Amino acid sequence: QVKLVESGGGLVQPGGSLRLSCAASGSIFRINAIGWFRQAPRQQRELVADIPSGGTTNYADSVKGRFTISRDNVKNTVYLQMNSLKPEDTAVYYCHAQIVNILAYARAYWGQGTQVTVSS
Repeated sequence: QVKLVESGGGLVQPGGSLRLSCAASGSIFRINAIGWFRQAPRQQRELVADIPSGGTTNYADSVKGRFTISRDNVKNTVYLQMNSLKPEDTAVYYCHAQIVNILAYARAYWGQGTQVTVSS
């Protein structure tokens, strides 16, 4: 059983910062790509940022220069540092990972989501 558990969401004023964390646990052999999506009310879920196991990070144009994604392969954790937050960043943020388990079975996993609200 593999689980993704997010933390770090909350309420912040415009211009503020938050750091999201997502820890993967369970029968993990390897984590391939891992990253963050978000879904605002009445909007489709969209990619925010992701980081492959050995490749270049990817960012949505709307967050470039403000958000930074990083991963700790020892802790099986991915982080999203969000700076200069705007009201339009308000959404539920979901961790997403492509994981190969110890039986060499690969599939995608989602976390339960964490709410980020940017408001004065």
